[in-house]
Amino acid sequence: LRFDEKVRVVVFKSEVKGIFCAGADLKERAKMDDAEVGHFVKRLRNLMDEIAALPVPTIAAIDGHALGGGLELALACDLRVAASSAKMGLIETTRGLLPGAGGTQRLPRCVGIGLAKELIFTGRQIDGQQAFSMGLVNHTVPQNNEGDAAYQRALTLAKEILPQAPFAVKMGKLAINRGMEVDIASGMAIEGMCYAQNIPTRDRQEGMAAFREKRPPQFIGK
Repeated sequence: LRFDEKVRVVVFKSEVKGIFCAGADLKERAKMDDAEVGHFVKRLRNLMDEIAALPVPTIAAIDGHALGGGLELALACDLRVAASSAKMGLIETTRGLLPGAGGTQRLPRCVGIGLAKELIFTGRQIDGQQAFSMGLVNHTVPQNNEGDAAYQRALTLAKEILPQAPFAVKMGKLAINRGMEVDIASGMAIEGMCYAQNIPTRDRQEGMAAFREKRPPQFIGK
């Protein structure tokens, strides 16, 4: 996906009704020794980092339970859409664990440090509406009979992104992600570097021409 220039948006969804991702298989985990557990979690953390580093926007369509590593997967995405009936939580402390695939870092960046600590310390599960109220998800929707309401809303959101200039969107994502990790002066410098890369693009010229000619732009990602 990273190297496929035709990909503009990636939507993560489950094929299992009522479950987005239920997290670790604890029966499998119980058979591992300490070294194997450490190696497994490191690989999982690397996977989440790879998802977070995808250059195009990513959307998690949470139509069911997103628990433990399942919520960490959703947090690795740029945007999240949840059914109001979905259940979410970093429940690791209820199993003698702590989030190990990015949850302790991405949740506070998403909802703030106080809420993140409360959710992680208690292992509490929340529904889609509660997640929306605290900013954990961008949108919440009533579940439908097919069980894919969040996926359908995620597709609608993806279709809002698709017409926009692909390279500009990629640079916007890069500037936001890198800028959030540094002080604002450094962030401004990162924005400037990303903007400089966008200036010579054909899409920028097309955007200006379309505005002058009062027509929709036809972006090509170049």
